[in-house]
Amino acid sequence: MKILVLNGSTRRHGNTELLAEKVTEGLSCTKIFLSEKKIDPIRDMRHTAEGFPDVEDDYEEVLQALLAHDTVVFATPLYWYGMSGNMKTCIDRWSQSLRDKRFSFKEIMSQKQAYVVIVGGDQPKVEALPLVQQFSLIFKYIGMTFAGYVIGKGNKPGEVLQDEAALDQAAAINRMLKEGAKK
Repeated sequence: MKILVLNGSTRRHGNTELLAEKVTEGLSCTKIFLSEKKIDPIRDMRHTAEGFPDVEDDYEEVLQALLAHDTVVFATPLYWYGMSGNMKTCIDRWSQSLRDKRFSFKEIMSQKQAYVVIVGGDQPKVEALPLVQQFSLIFKYIGMTFAGYVIGKGNKPGEVLQDEAALDQAAAINRMLKEGAKK
């Protein structure tokens, strides 16, 4: 099993990264930090004769990593009750990939499983539920298996490591991933 962690946080070594590390602890995985990539917003050209233009940015690199892995961990802080902007921009570009003549994006993505890691302050276990639903609908549309999620509470750096329930859930997902890696 090849695991990709797609990290949408703008803070390295922050709570989102810490909780994602608990999910993937002891497993070999590729990590992409979207804040370190230049991914331009989508220019919606779905209904034009010329279609989507080529874009000179890092999306192709992220796309190739996404296509090459069996399992994707989408890790994002809860920003204004949604995913981070760079995570949303990356997923928005999937519209372009759906029309890419090199491959069947939906068919390839339907063979993958997804996990979601969300960290927020205040009351994230309630406030992040609409984001979990958004990811669920995205995965349903694209055909990915939504295998699980964990929501952690953390605002100050390292604070998520105090959230025992989130750490337990991360450990449970970690066990599932390790079991899947054995197959």
